[in-house]
Amino acid sequence: MIQKLVKTLNKVGINGFLLGLFAAIVLGWLFPFAGSSQSPVPWKPIINVGIGLVFFLYGVKLDPVQLKSGLKNWKLHVLIQLATFVLFPLLVVAIVPLMTWIDKDFQLGITYLSVLPSTVSASVVMVSIAHGNIPGAIFNASISSLLGVVITPAWMGILADSSAMEMDFLPTLGELSVKVLLPVILGILAHKWLFLKIKKHLGALKYIDQTVIMIIVFTSFAQSFSQNVFDPYKSSVLLEVGVTMLGLFFFIWLVIELLCRLLGFSWEDRVTALFCGSKKSLVQGVVIGKVIFPDPATLGLVLLPVMIYHIQQLIAGSIIASNFSKRK
Repeated sequence: MIQKLVKTLNKVGINGFLLGLFAAIVLGWLFPFAGSSQSPVPWKPIINVGIGLVFFLYGVKLDPVQLKSGLKNWKLHVLIQLATFVLFPLLVVAIVPLMTWIDKDFQLGITYLSVLPSTVSASVVMVSIAHGNIPGAIFNASISSLLGVVITPAWMGILADSSAMEMDFLPTLGELSVKVLLPVILGILAHKWLFLKIKKHLGALKYIDQTVIMIIVFTSFAQSFSQNVFDPYKSSVLLEVGVTMLGLFFFIWLVIELLCRLLGFSWEDRVTALFCGSKKSLVQGVVIGKVIFPDPATLGLVLLPVMIYHIQQLIAGSIIASNFSKRK
């Protein structure tokens, strides 16, 4: 049982990458100057090139034919996208003002989490383990990532007034289009001739994604530590945010479960809706956050709830997926 759970956790991302994220935060704490804006290392152009490469390769891995064939099960797709981009944000917007125990700086991070797209690899792997609709999971996770480039900054533009954050939607969308959407489109166009050449190297290419994310996390937290952003907060704050994130995960899970039952979904579609609709992408959160929150110190505060939710969704989702596989 334990070995099976460990193997499942490794598949969905509880592995060296998470340890690398923790290491990036620790390094940012130990060497804040090295990752700050005053560092002689040109972090900004390095990160911009890295982001473009990550999303170009993401586009190369997308199969246009597979995406087109996935349009048939429209009820499932509508539910997942509404859960991701409408239901999740509205529930959080309604609940956040009641979270008086959470500091407002972290409430902004929770709000940002709610408007993020779904994660791709973890959702597909968990749906596969739980014997769900795998093509539906691939389609929705992929579409969610593309929609997030527009919907996430649009939501944050709407919510900016209530969060005391200033954000111009059109300039932000323009920057994301150049850094994220354009590389994805170029990757999709290059899919036919490039995918077969890199297919056998996909396992190694994931380290590009992970390295870029760890660099962004390192620089964000280094800037936060250099400006003493975390000094006013007690250590108990981390526990409070963690418990809140776990409760949020199970709350949205319950809501999606009820909707699936009301709509009479099959087991396979229900599993897919649950895993895809409750997941949030750390990769997109870091990349889009880099544009929406240009101040690295602010980004460090915002990313903390996102990283905690990411870890919890992988652990809780893996346990649930293992149990679902037994039931099936």
